[in-house]
Amino acid sequence: EIMIADDGEVLMRGRHVFKGYFKNEAATKETIDEGGWLHSGDIGIIDERGFLKITDRKKELIITAGGENIPPQLLEGKLKSIPVLSQAVVIGDKRKYLTALFTLDPEKIAQVAAAETDSPARDSAAASKCEKFNTYIQSKVDEINKTLARVQTIKKFAILPHEFSIEGDELTPTMKLKRRIVNEKYANEIESMY
Repeated sequence: EIMIADDGEVLMRGRHVFKGYFKNEAATKETIDEGGWLHSGDIGIIDERGFLKITDRKKELIITAGGENIPPQLLEGKLKSIPVLSQAVVIGDKRKYLTALFTLDPEKIAQVAAAETDSPARDSAAASKCEKFNTYIQSKVDEINKTLARVQTIKKFAILPHEFSIEGDELTPTMKLKRRIVNEKYANEIESMY
């Protein structure tokens, strides 16, 4: 059996589901509830044909102060469609609204600054502080916000003066974002948006 919980988590029950962790009752109770449902940690939907589609990981969900469950990867993918952005991190867990941290593609900054913004910025550090460049990014964020539900819109953003990196400990060796590290490392920038 497969069921989708109220928060979107995929639950499974049946003979194929393991009975629990060996000699670890606490871990078993965290994973399998009293009804025998295994809490997978995946977020998913069951489509009109009855097929399960995994859409996210539960631990990656942002749960706002208003109780809305928002998958950050969906929004980050839309934001990264802004050509000059290299990375986007949506912030908002336990907060009233969503914000984002952006990094810029160093190879595109000068071109966008000259052609789109009339900005003198030619690198990430200058662009992050340039009002004209920030206004341009805001206009692109506004366009994306029009396609989103109100609770998913990005209210504020900050452009970081450099890209995320493995050396900076923001990315894993497989180039996956370390959200906890980003939240800790850029706590001042994040707090300035709230």
